[in-house]
This record gives sequence, structure tokens and C-alpha cells, in this order.
Amino acid sequence: MQAPATTTGEGLLELLAAHGVDQVFGVPGNHTVALYRGFAAAGIRHVTCRHEQGAAFMADGYARTTGRPGVCILISGPGLLNAATAIAQARADSVPMLVISGVAPVAELGMNRGTLHELPDQHATAASFCRASHTLLHPDNLPALVVGAFSLFRTRRPGPVHIEIPLDLMDAPMHASAPQPSVFGPPGPDPAAVEHAAKLLNDADAPLVIVGGGARSAGAEILTLAETLDAPVLNTVNGKGVVPASHPLATGGSPSQPCLRAAMREADVLLACGTEMSETDYDLLMVAPLEPHPRLIRIDIDPDQLTTPQAPLIGLVSDVASAAALLTGHLEPRSSRQPGHERAAGLRGEVRRETHYHAQMQSVLDVLTGTAPDAVIVGDSTRPTYYAAWQLERERPGTYFHSVSGFGTLGYALPAAFGAALAGTDPAIAIIGDGGIQFTLPELSTGAELNLPVPVVIWHNHGYREIENSMKARNVPVDSTRITAPDFAAAAAAHGAHYRRPEDLDTLRTALEEAFGADAPTLIEVREDSFLTAPSGGWYA
Repeated sequence: MQAPATTTGEGLLELLAAHGVDQVFGVPGNHTVALYRGFAAAGIRHVTCRHEQGAAFMADGYARTTGRPGVCILISGPGLLNAATAIAQARADSVPMLVISGVAPVAELGMNRGTLHELPDQHATAASFCRASHTLLHPDNLPALVVGAFSLFRTRRPGPVHIEIPLDLMDAPMHASAPQPSVFGPPGPDPAAVEHAAKLLNDADAPLVIVGGGARSAGAEILTLAETLDAPVLNTVNGKGVVPASHPLATGGSPSQPCLRAAMREADVLLACGTEMSETDYDLLMVAPLEPHPRLIRIDIDPDQLTTPQAPLIGLVSDVASAAALLTGHLEPRSSRQPGHERAAGLRGEVRRETHYHAQMQSVLDVLTGTAPDAVIVGDSTRPTYYAAWQLERERPGTYFHSVSGFGTLGYALPAAFGAALAGTDPAIAIIGDGGIQFTLPELSTGAELNLPVPVVIWHNHGYREIENSMKARNVPVDSTRITAPDFAAAAAAHGAHYRRPEDLDTLRTALEEAFGADAPTLIEVREDSFLTAPSGGWYA
């Protein structure tokens, strides 16, 4: 029996609710009014942001913290383009995000007659920074598009999926029922390839395991595999906590560090699990591209990623959990190897003796992690987060992420930390520079309006200091990097937030403790020269 007609806008929200969506981020506009009709009936909370970029960054932080897709609703044209940078960041880091936007009426698509918010081809524009983009041409096709998006999040490499809804269809009747959410399983590995990989690992004397963000939900399987193989485990930034930092097989650090890159070269078999092996994780110090390894095994859900930037000797197209579990079943523990925990301990020591390991910065990071051990720490592209790549360790996956990896955006941490806080699991901390925060400072009002007790740690070193270092290394004048910061105390007051300016580690700890108990975000202005006396930065010298 055909379901009673509802509007497309109401049907959309019913579909989202059926797939477990409880929060949506956006900025309403005349081109999305009809999509806002059914929020209360669907039981979905709408978080109204101050800018579309902030909305998508919040959806990103929410998704990384919960593991569920973040959802944002945007007007056509400028709304979508305002969010493009944030959506591209999610794409670069394989973050599941559903982007709903308006678009011109069906009869106007492709006509270029100057309608409001018109782009020559919005679908093609969105497709360039999303995993997929779809144009709804009939209301009854919407359930299939939504199911397709959630299928992609589960069975393929996740990332943003865009659905654009023409204005004249938003209030049109939709007769198709919202289907029961489908259960999708990720692809599994080829058994013959698993046996081949297991033989290679069984014959290895010095295997090494690397875990990336694609292994985030495979912590138990990776840990069992590593213990059976008795191999050290190296993690990328998005792989922090997949194997707890306190585990004796965890090396800590970053694969960008020379000592761990040397360990990768010296391993006779390298098992890379759910990692792109990209520049921002493996050459953050911009030393040289990652060298190909002759006995590389890669596990990735995306078959295209398996050969980029280097092809493996054996490639397993699979989610990491399934492949790791099958591999473990074929492993034969050997006692003739040097114990893995001894190798890992040696590497942990080397990580801390590296040139760019900064003891004073470690003290700052220790205060951040020690004040609230379960907090989700969200970083921007700022000096502490570069050090955090190899100095900040986590016990659980998904509790540290930053925008340095992947797309490398500025302004990310403030709204993304709010999205993490709205996930309702653990407290959140933002780390952002005095330059970066000026990209998204208005979102502070969103956090205040929502009474989010988020400490926003502003690392104040007077401008775009990393760019200044890079310019100095190339003998380029640095005047363009010297920008004036706002009065952060006044800015906090203007946005309904709190403000603290600690002068040492003890007052920083106190400021964090007070911020977690506050009724709004707290800007914590940390002046670099009050905390660091030893030289810092200098990545490009």
C-alpha cells in the first residue's frame, strides 16, 4: 500500500532519523526553508551556525567523535561554496559527512539564466570535493539516494556525499516510504591473498605494523594481530590510540620522524593498515618522499588507494578489522625474533631523542591530557599540533585529530571541537593559533549559545609563525605573516564566552579545570613566550 504523501523536506528528515541522525548543522536560508519543516517531528536537533564553513567543520568533529556521519544542510551556491573547504578537509581525512543543499528548480538546471545563487554546474562543482554528488530529480527517489549515501559510508572509503534538492521539489509530495535502514557489510579480503600475506609475515624476522585512520574501529583486531606477530605498532595521527600508547608494542611518535622512517626501511615486512601513506603523515617535516618498500602489505577498503602513492607486494581490499582477524588466524608465533616489546621500547626512546622533540612543549601537552584524560583534543594548524603529531599519545582512537593532516585547513579546531562536544560522549578541547582562530571566531557565539564548556586554547605567537619560518628559510620577506590579533578578552565577552590568560603550567591547569565546569566556551590565551624558552618550530630550516 502506498504511503500517504508527505513533502520532500519532511521526508528527508524522516529518512535521516531512520538512519540514526540526531543532529544537523547548518545556516538556514530562503533556498532551504522547506527543508526545515519537519525537524521537531523527526526528533532531530538543528544547530544553527554563524557560517557554513563552521557548520561543516562541526559536522566533521561530530563524525570523528561518534563514528557516525555528520550532516549539514546548506543553501545552494554561496552556502555550498562557503563550506567547500571544510567538506574537502573531511574528504581528505575520510570522514563520513552527508551534505544536503538546495539547487535551482528543475527547469532552470543548466540554463544559466542568472537565478539566485546559480552556479554553472553545482553538481560537478560538489563532485570535485565530495566522494559523490547526486541531483534529486523526483521526490520518490530520495530514499534511494539517502540509502546509497549510508551504504557508501559503510562499504567504501568514507567521505562527504552531496545530495542537491531542486527548489521546486522541496515542497512537492513524496509518496515513497522511508525504508528500514539497510545493514551493509564492508568488503572482505581475498582468502588466497590473506594466506600469501600470512606466509610473508610468518617468515619475517623484523615485521612492523602501521595503523592509520582506517583502522580506528579495528583496535581489538589490530592488537591481537600485533601480539600474535610480536611486532611493534607505529601509528599516524588519525591512528593514535588504535593500539593504546601504554601498550608495550606501541612505538609512539610519527612516521614523519627520521627514526621511525628508518625503522620502516629496516623492517623486512611492512604491514600498513588503513593508511594513505601520504605526505602529511609520512613527510610532515618535508625531508623527502616516502621510499617504496619491497615487501609491503597493505589493507585498505578503497582499491584505488592500495596503489597510491606506492603499490604493495600484496594488497588486501577490505576493512581493517576483517583482514586483521583473518590474518591473525594464519599467523604462527615465533620465538626466534627479537622480542617486539624490546624493539618498540628502543623506538620509543629514539622518538624522544629526535631533534624536533621539544620537552617544554611536552609539558604543555601533558597538562592538556592530564587535566581531562578522556577529553577529545581537536587541533588546528598551529605550532603545538605539529609537535602533537609525534609527542601527544592517546589510549583510545578518535580522541585526537587535527587539520594538519590531509587538507591542512585553518580555523578548523574551534567549530570541530564544538561538534565533538555535541556528540555528548567526552569533554572536548580545541587547540588553535592566534591566526587560525580569526578564520572561524564567530562560531564562538554558537558554542556560547549552546552552553558548551569547551576550553579553546589559543596558542599566541603573533601571526602566521610557521609560514614566517618557511619564508625565512627561503630568504623571503616575512612582513605578510605579521598580523594583529584581536583583544581576546574583549572578543570572549562579545561572544558570550569566558576568558583566561595563564602565565605558567599551574595556571594553565587551573584555567582548563575551570573551563570544563563553565556554562560556555572559555578562550584560554597561551602566550608562547610565557611557556617556551627553548627554540621551537624551524621545520624548514
